[in-house]
Amino acid sequence: MADTHATIELYTWKTPNGRKISIALEELGLPYVAHAVDLGAREQDDPAFVKISPHGKIPALVDPDGPDGAPISLFESGAILIYLAEKTGRLLPAAARPRLEVLQWLMWQMGNFGPMLGQAHHFRRFAKEKVPYAIERYTREAGRLYNVLDRHLAEAEFLAGGAYSIADIATYPWAARHPWHGIDLAKYPNVKRWYDRLGARPAVAKGMVVPMPE
Repeated sequence: MADTHATIELYTWKTPNGRKISIALEELGLPYVAHAVDLGAREQDDPAFVKISPHGKIPALVDPDGPDGAPISLFESGAILIYLAEKTGRLLPAAARPRLEVLQWLMWQMGNFGPMLGQAHHFRRFAKEKVPYAIERYTREAGRLYNVLDRHLAEAEFLAGGAYSIADIATYPWAARHPWHGIDLAKYPNVKRWYDRLGARPAVAKGMVVPMPE
C-alpha cells in the first residue's frame, strides 16, 4: 500500500532534542525532509525560523497535513512527539492508564533528565571558565537521575512498562551522551541493557545521524 502521508519538514540539529524527532519519524515511517539549523552559526535566529519556532529553538516541525487537513507547525520536542504519536496511533497508548504511564516518563525526561544533563554538558565541556561548584553539582545530579532510571528499569523492559514508546525515544538521545555527563553505564546495568537494546533498533540508528553524525 502506498504511503499517503505528505512530506514533513523537520528543522533540527545534532542535539539530543533534535534527534528525538528524527528517531520518531524513522520509527513511524513518516516521509520527512530534514533541514539543518546550525546552532553554532546562530541560524536559529533567522526570522523565517522564528516564525516556525517562536522560542528560537530546535526541533521544529511543519506538517502540510495537520489534524484538520491544513498545515501545522510545532515546536518543543515533547509536543512534537505527542503529535506524531497521535497522528499515527502508535507509540502512545489510547487507554488512559498506559497513556499516563508514557506521559509521566516523557515529562520526567522533559523536566529533569534533559535540563539537568544539559547543565552537566555545559559546565563539564563548554563553559568558558571552570566552575568547580557547578561541575560537581550537575555531575552529582546526573548520577542521581541515572540511578532513578536504573531502579525503574530493573522492574520494566521500557520506560512505560512492556511497550516501547515516545518516552523511550525522548530519553535515549540524552543517555547517548553519557560520557559527557561523567557517567559509566557499566555502573547502571539496567540502563545499559535498555540503552543497548534501543541502540540496536534500525530506526534509532538512522535517526541518530540526522541531520549529520557528531
